[in-house]
Amino acid sequence: MNIAKLMKQAQQMQAGLAAKQEELAIQTVEASVGGGKVHVIATCAGDVLSIKIDPSVIDPSDAEFLEDLVLKGVQEAISKGKEKSAAEMKKLTGGLGIPGM
Repeated sequence: MNIAKLMKQAQQMQAGLAAKQEELAIQTVEASVGGGKVHVIATCAGDVLSIKIDPSVIDPSDAEFLEDLVLKGVQEAISKGKEKSAAEMKKLTGGLGIPGM
């Protein structure tokens, strides 16, 4: 077993993982809830970029309904981003359980 070769492979994998993380930090995912009444766009890093709300669900007497829809949309977008990120990292690591990835 050649330690130098193994170290070089580990460094290449680390560089590939870092590049993929940077790429995923700007890739976006979209989630729609409430029959498409609330639309959220977020990055795979979990940053919410935009929230669009159909005016038909804006009811001043029922703000709680809209709050719930927005929360659900944000949670779904972040979940999709995490799933996409995990799938991409798994491709690179071949399913190895690398901490922090």
